[in-house]
Amino acid sequence: MKLPVLNSIFFRITLLDKVLFSKHLAIMLKSGIPIAEAIISLRDQTTNMAFKEVLAAVTADVENGQSLEKSLSKHPKVFNTLYLSLVSTGEKSGNLEENLDYLAQQLRKSYDFDKKIQGATLYPKIVLAATAIMGGTLSLFVLPQLVTLFASLDVKLPLSTKILLFFANTMKNFGVFIALGLVIAAIIASLVLKTPIIKPLWHRFLIRLPIFGKLIQNIELANICRNLGIMLKSGLTVTQSLDAQFEATQNLVFKDYLDHLRKAVEKGKKISDEMSVTKFKFIPAIVPKMVGVGEQTGKLEDVLIYLGDFFEEEADDATKNLSTTIEPILLLIVGTVVGFVALAIVTPIYDLTSGIKK
Repeated sequence: MKLPVLNSIFFRITLLDKVLFSKHLAIMLKSGIPIAEAIISLRDQTTNMAFKEVLAAVTADVENGQSLEKSLSKHPKVFNTLYLSLVSTGEKSGNLEENLDYLAQQLRKSYDFDKKIQGATLYPKIVLAATAIMGGTLSLFVLPQLVTLFASLDVKLPLSTKILLFFANTMKNFGVFIALGLVIAAIIASLVLKTPIIKPLWHRFLIRLPIFGKLIQNIELANICRNLGIMLKSGLTVTQSLDAQFEATQNLVFKDYLDHLRKAVEKGKKISDEMSVTKFKFIPAIVPKMVGVGEQTGKLEDVLIYLGDFFEEEADDATKNLSTTIEPILLLIVGTVVGFVALAIVTPIYDLTSGIKK
């Protein structure tokens, strides 16, 4: 069944849509309302046209006798492997509403966490965007006009002005082509970074970045640990949980770690033992130690959820300090560029006016 609205670029199903769906579906199932009737009610309530179409298709499949997990699995772009695993386990164990409640809580945490990240990176994005717009406007419309002006001045131009004039001449003659080339280069770079050879190297490079690397590492660890803990708590085995998280993880560095762990567990090894033997460079030493305690005490799921909260707090602290850390760097770069342009423009004009006075 094709969903034209879902395939449209103007409609997008957000994380908040899935949070509300999971939470309200859990409440309605606890109240004794049948699944199909509950989904119909939620479909009528949602204002997101794309999600409305998805829920209409899910309702039709459920009414035809298919399980909720199988009905949702036909929409992998909306419901990932983790979501489907918890729903499947809930249906088999009779705890569907409880698992949906788990999902709603964790999706809400992820939603709030994403908002914190977006809020912390908003200021740098605004500054960089404003700088790019002003720089492009100056380069394409203002600097080319200065070429004729400075060429008519009967003064010796300083080095800064000569550099600026060279840049202005270049933008005057080839500005449109340069701008077009930058756009094409950005598109090509984004495609190259997605290739199987470059993508792992790119992900590893991002984790090693001085400011953002630690933040990315903590975000990945928070998601992995929390998700594994929730899946174990909902009744999935360790192997099933690792398989589901392997499919859900996007960062290829941590995806490779999960692949090692699930293969080790399939051979009968413990997660903590595998982490101790194999070097996982971007996993702190606290993780295998805590996991080992959880395995020994039989409370691995609680330990993993605790670790998820711990790394989320670490990432949260990093985001709070992100603007403070980046702001001086951005101001220094912008100030240097503005100062250079001002010096290059003002100096020859000052020399000219001084000569006139004499």
